[in-house]
Amino acid sequence: MSVGTGQDEKEMRPAAEPGLNDAAGRREREDRDGSVIRYDLQSLTIDELTDAVRLAGEKPFRAKQIYQWLHEKIVAGPEEMTNVPKKLIDALTEKYPFVSPEIRTVQVSKIDGTRKYLFRFADDCYVESVYMVYQHGHSVCISTQNGCRMGCRFCASTIGGLTRNLSAGEMLAQVYAIQRETGERVSNIVLMGTGEPLDNYANVVRFIRMITGPGGLNISERNITLSTCGIVPGILKLRDEKLMINLALSLHAPNDQMRREIMPIARRYSLSEIIPALKSYYSVNRRRLTFEYSLIHGVNDSDDAARQIASLIGGMNALVNLIPVNPVREAGFKAPDRTHVLNFKKKLENYGIHVTIRREMGRDIDGACGQLRKRCSEMETDR
Repeated sequence: MSVGTGQDEKEMRPAAEPGLNDAAGRREREDRDGSVIRYDLQSLTIDELTDAVRLAGEKPFRAKQIYQWLHEKIVAGPEEMTNVPKKLIDALTEKYPFVSPEIRTVQVSKIDGTRKYLFRFADDCYVESVYMVYQHGHSVCISTQNGCRMGCRFCASTIGGLTRNLSAGEMLAQVYAIQRETGERVSNIVLMGTGEPLDNYANVVRFIRMITGPGGLNISERNITLSTCGIVPGILKLRDEKLMINLALSLHAPNDQMRREIMPIARRYSLSEIIPALKSYYSVNRRRLTFEYSLIHGVNDSDDAARQIASLIGGMNALVNLIPVNPVREAGFKAPDRTHVLNFKKKLENYGIHVTIRREMGRDIDGACGQLRKRCSEMETDR
């Protein structure tokens, strides 16, 4: 597939290298809104890669070749780019490291074949991804951060806090590594792994544009879902990107008081701010909204909770996705039994709410976000 630069290759424009090296040797720069974009070879857009190639003294067509190797042929290492001069590859990778995560662990569910990956990046950053097979295609749930600072009590990802953001290239690398390992084309992507995507806004949007753009996997925007715990400024910024991706809110409580108890971010953004932001997002992209609701026995699963949810989102083009909470030892939460989950679903439906119960993929393999990474970290500490 040919990759266009959006201009005539003969046009010589000033070349500028994106980013400056950080303390770890990665390149990064501050975006206009103050967020930090992290750079590695896979994070470079075709225009940025063209600039970098020119600065290395090579012709722009080399950028097209490299981009194709990285994002269409999804090579595992720079040595596989056989028609690119080694001198150019060395010059580029000296400034922009090639992202090549090690697959540290793969857990395969005996129940449904779900595959849980633990990846290790060069700086000993561990992240998790999940590969799931559905009738409609092959889905991958990726992480956007190493750790998370949102502090949700029912989520293992927040234990230990946030270490760092992932680059667009590191997010792409999760998808590419899974596609290479399984031999199956990924058709759906969920940004619902470790991390809050809107807390890593610039890198996440760059990832979305690259994974959906020409010259790569070209996955439909409609096949991408981003889940947020409710960062209002990020929702409104995402609205203005005019992307056709699906947006999901991690709701998990029917009111602000309960939400503040289990989700500290609720102390910053109230539901009276979040719901209008979601409606504004919907007014632009017209994609049905999803409300994720982790059912916690004795906490948020009462009849009154169902009534309050219906009051909160009634009239919206929305779906409530019920998730029996995965047990996290530190939280002490447990899921209600199947009968109670079905009864809660029925109560919401009686209020006119569209409801699904999430298929429990990989429940036998540390399926919840952060569980595998945390267990690996504990094992490393014990050594």
